[in-house]
Amino acid sequence: MTTSGTHQKGYDTGLGIRKTVMGAAHVERSLGQTSDFSRPVQELVTEYAWGKVWSRPGLDPKTRSMLNLAMLTALNRPHEFAGHVRGAVNNGVTEQEIQEVLLQTMIYCGAPAALESFRVAEIVLREMRQQD
Repeated sequence: MTTSGTHQKGYDTGLGIRKTVMGAAHVERSLGQTSDFSRPVQELVTEYAWGKVWSRPGLDPKTRSMLNLAMLTALNRPHEFAGHVRGAVNNGVTEQEIQEVLLQTMIYCGAPAALESFRVAEIVLREMRQQD
């Protein structure tokens, strides 16, 4: 999917991590729906967020997932949050840990943001249990 402006090694690393965390089918579906307009942002996210940051040794994937859940709750980004609930479970985050992250965010980010994330997480977790 890369263009000449994208660094291939970072992109390839990011694509592998992204597929591991989010699931290969989800990533392939997302990238398959990319338009010419949105292609540059998908390349940058894959190369930098996934390839440069997620690959760093300073935090394990489980911790990164829990941080993402907290930040996406704070930012009130339910669509991205839903995807990262799946990623968090793939990285070994338990339902109880997700619940604790959301309770923590409620105190620091507000009840409306946490309530929305609780609703989204419950739907995603239910869907994941049904798939198993």
